Amino acid sequence: MEHDRKRTRAWVLHPEIKSDSGRRDAGPALEEAVALAAALPDLDVVGSNVVRLPKAHAGMLFGSGKIEELAGVFKQNEVELVLIDGPVTPVQQRNLEKAWKVKILDRTGLILEIFSDRAATREGVLQVEMAALSYQRTRLVRAWTHLERQRGGLGFVGGPGETQIEADRRAIDDQLVRLRRQLDKVVKTRTLHRASRAKVPYPIVALVGYTNAGKSTLFNRLTGAEVMAKDMLFATLDPTMRRVQIPDGPEVILSDTVGFISDLPTELVAAFRATLEEVLAADVVLHVRDISHAESENQAEDVEAILASLGVEDNRARIEVWNKLDQLPEDEAEARRQRAAREEGIHAISALTGEGLDDLLRDIAEKLQGVRHEEVLNLSFAEGKQRAWLFKEDLVQKEEQTDSGFEVTVLWTDRQKARYRKL
Repeated sequence: MEHDRKRTRAWVLHPEIKSDSGRRDAGPALEEAVALAAALPDLDVVGSNVVRLPKAHAGMLFGSGKIEELAGVFKQNEVELVLIDGPVTPVQQRNLEKAWKVKILDRTGLILEIFSDRAATREGVLQVEMAALSYQRTRLVRAWTHLERQRGGLGFVGGPGETQIEADRRAIDDQLVRLRRQLDKVVKTRTLHRASRAKVPYPIVALVGYTNAGKSTLFNRLTGAEVMAKDMLFATLDPTMRRVQIPDGPEVILSDTVGFISDLPTELVAAFRATLEEVLAADVVLHVRDISHAESENQAEDVEAILASLGVEDNRARIEVWNKLDQLPEDEAEARRQRAAREEGIHAISALTGEGLDDLLRDIAEKLQGVRHEEVLNLSFAEGKQRAWLFKEDLVQKEEQTDSGFEVTVLWTDRQKARYRKL
């Protein structure tokens, strides 16, 4: 039975390599890696540490003295899996597995496991499988278990009936072609769904932010929905959407997205982007930040960089939400409130206590003044030019002929209405 399965004892290592110019601070990086590992239900993280290195060793990553020292630590703690927070080559992986007699998973492998565990939509699942295959294609000898899915994850961590098969490249390529075809179909139908939703008079408000910033808690607070809100990295992978009535404002669709993460491995970008496409259709983007986190500024920069790479333009209505006021000492929380009150487009809130949410909703309603609303127009037979313009602009929802002309139901913005008036 599922809940009886023994959890894998894991240890997290963050290699701090001196020669690596773009490296992140080791302390927060290790914390994040441990939180990533905790996001997998099958793992029990029994320890973690930073390993400082002048440079990476080609065959073993670490020097022989360090390898021996760690071997003792792992043996003593009965470690079965070592997670290395960084890239590990297939050769390094094989050598370390031999030296330590444990399984090794690098950062990409770990994130793939999490993506695989969390993917809920068909597209998410396909993108993750493709990312896993591309990753494995670079590692000729891997456990190819995700094709005979034994569990939610991809099976790198192990599971019943694991088979160690040499991943024949041709077989992988055939599988990739097959998945690509399935994915194209899924994307096509989703584009159709999006097109049909574009006709719905609800604007879309998308929540984005660094992983663990509190987006799902805020989403639940605003929608009353029970999205999986756990204090866990990557707790949401596929966008979840709900309708919300904003007080004194329009009804909107609120979309909760996967958390962003720094140094996302390139093989995973497509899988990640598939889960963020809803953001591109959003009328307002809420960037949720954990303002109590020591690395909050850096995380915000990462999020902005990813939004820019996705093509979310700066002119899109944006609101920055400083969440987790409740986690700060009162004087610091007060300073944040004051600053947010002074600056345009920033709201200091606590999704947990509900503080600041009324003002945030008012601001969303204001930003959505340009959204579409439905109206019924009665046109006479003589107003052919106006009627033709409405059709040309694709604003007509339905039309019925009357004795004196046409009753036309349109869906438009205030700006389009003003242009119509000028005709």
